[in-house]
Amino acid sequence: MKESGLDLKSAMQFSTILPVGSDNVFRPVGQVAMFPVVGLILGGILALTDALLSQLWPPMVVGILDTVLLMILTGGFHLDGLGDTADGLFSHRPKERALEIMKDSRSGAMGVLAMIAILSMKWAGLASMAEPGWSRALLLIAIPSLARGSQIIGIGLLPYARKEGTAHDLFGDVSLVKRLRFVILPVLLVLLTGGRGVMVLLVHALLTAVLLLWYRKKMGGITGDMLGAMTEITEGFLFVAAAAAL
Repeated sequence: MKESGLDLKSAMQFSTILPVGSDNVFRPVGQVAMFPVVGLILGGILALTDALLSQLWPPMVVGILDTVLLMILTGGFHLDGLGDTADGLFSHRPKERALEIMKDSRSGAMGVLAMIAILSMKWAGLASMAEPGWSRALLLIAIPSLARGSQIIGIGLLPYARKEGTAHDLFGDVSLVKRLRFVILPVLLVLLTGGRGVMVLLVHALLTAVLLLWYRKKMGGITGDMLGAMTEITEGFLFVAAAAAL
């Protein structure tokens, strides 16, 4: 249990700004399985805040405030990866040049447009979902977790596309099934919402498959930025899917 606790702490320090202690713990291989748990924590904060905000403002305002909250809680970590990935993959350059573009700290036009598009999708989905209640709360808790589960699949099915890099340490000789064990939690939560939950899971499976096939075709692998992009893209599409009229 102590080891799992350290893994969770490492995962939270790695991808959120939540205070989990002053001492830095970096266990890259062990933290990967805990990504969905981090998502559940973020989703829980989101659901609680959403319930409070809904008492004061209409859905459109609550939607944008929810979107900003998620961005703040993660410090824009995955959003930055989305921008870098869009700049690199849409540059239509060879793999090595695309990787260089991704490492550039400056944001290009495609990166800015990608971030605006995904943030807009999140806002639209959150503003259009069901009225405050248990179904909405379950979806708000589960979707950030499912989005981070996509990262585990990416790490498990694609090789690291760089010779070296920060995310390289996340790739270890650990079975994908073992790493995915906590994904069952958000899956069960969304299934409790009925048909809407089934829609969310179908979109999640299809989108993850499409992104991984695209990554493999374009880059032959995956990078840390591309993992972050998966999280943001999946989260945006799942919030929209959760708002479908079913």
